[in-house]
Amino acid sequence: MTAVRQIVTLGSPPWPTIDPFLFCVHHLDHYPAGNVRLGLDRTALAGRSIGNDFSGKDGWSMYHGSEVPGFPQHPHRGFETVTIARRGLIDHSDSLGATARFGRGDVQWMTAGSGIVHCEMFPLLDQEQPNTAELFQLWLNLPAADKMVDPYFTMLWHELIPVVHGDRSAATVVAGAFGDAVPLAPPPNSWAARAQSDLAIWTIKIDSGGSMTLPLAASTETVRVVYVVEGDGLSIGDTAIAGRHAAVIDPTVENHFSAVSPVDLLVLQGRPLGEPVAQSGPFVMNTDAEIRQAFADYRRTQFGGWPWPANDPVHGRDSGRFASHADGRVEFPSAP
Repeated sequence: MTAVRQIVTLGSPPWPTIDPFLFCVHHLDHYPAGNVRLGLDRTALAGRSIGNDFSGKDGWSMYHGSEVPGFPQHPHRGFETVTIARRGLIDHSDSLGATARFGRGDVQWMTAGSGIVHCEMFPLLDQEQPNTAELFQLWLNLPAADKMVDPYFTMLWHELIPVVHGDRSAATVVAGAFGDAVPLAPPPNSWAARAQSDLAIWTIKIDSGGSMTLPLAASTETVRVVYVVEGDGLSIGDTAIAGRHAAVIDPTVENHFSAVSPVDLLVLQGRPLGEPVAQSGPFVMNTDAEIRQAFADYRRTQFGGWPWPANDPVHGRDSGRFASHADGRVEFPSAP
C-alpha cells in the first residue's frame, strides 16, 4: 500500500495546510550588511514598497519593516504561532511587556489566546558581511474551549531540541515523539499539549543516498503532510516527490523516505480539530460574530496596549539570546 495520498505544487507562500494547522510560510532572506541601527539605509531600500515589501528583490524582503526588516506590532487572537528560526535572529516584544531574542535553531511557540500584540523584527547584526535569515512560521488552531485562554509563550532552545539521526539523515523534533526522542513541552494550553492531538512538527534533512523511516501515527484520523522545501530527490516508498511540492501521506502505514540528492523537508502532522474556522486577518475564531467581537475588543483595549517606545523595537547589538517573560522570569539557552 502506498503512503502517498495526494501531491500538490507549492507556489508562493503561504503554503496549503491541513487542520489543525492554519498557515505555513517559509522565509529565506539574504540580507546585506546592516547599519549601526541593525537595519538598512535608504540607499539599500530604494525601489521597494516600504511598509509592505514582499518583493524578494535582490533575494530579500523588508516585509512590514521600514528600516529593520520584519513585522512591527500587530495583534492576534484565537490561535498559536510556532516560529522555527533556522538562521539569523528574531527580536520579540509584546503587549504583556515580554521580550526575547531567539534564532539559530530556536523555536518560539506563542499562544495568542484571548489576545496579544507582538512584533517580530530581524536585526541585522553584522555590519561587514551579509545577514541571512531563515524561518518557518506556522499558525496552529486552538480548540473553541481554549481560544480565550491567557496569552503565553514557550521558548524551545535549539540546544535542548532532540535530533534523531538516521542513514545520512537527521530529524529535528520540534513537537511529537519520534521513536524514543521526546520533544520539549509546548505551551500548556496548546492543542499539542493534549495527547489526543497526535501533533508533530519535524524538520528533516536527508543527504544523497540517505534515508529515514518516520514513526507511525497513533490515530487513524491523523493526517501528515511533507513539504519539500529544498532539493529534488525525494521518494516516499516508490513515489517520487519533486522539489517545491507537498505530499499528503498516510501516517498509519510505513513512511520510508529516501533521497538521491540532498533534500530539506518540513513535516506537519495532527489529528484534525474538526471545528468551524472563521478568520479575518490576524484573528481566528469559530464564528463571524466572534471575529467581530475580536475587532471590537482590540479597538477598545489594544489587548493591553503597547508598552514600547517604538512599533518595531530591537535589542542591542551585544545582546545574546534570551527570553524575558511577563511574569518576571528571565531565561537563557541551556547546554544539553
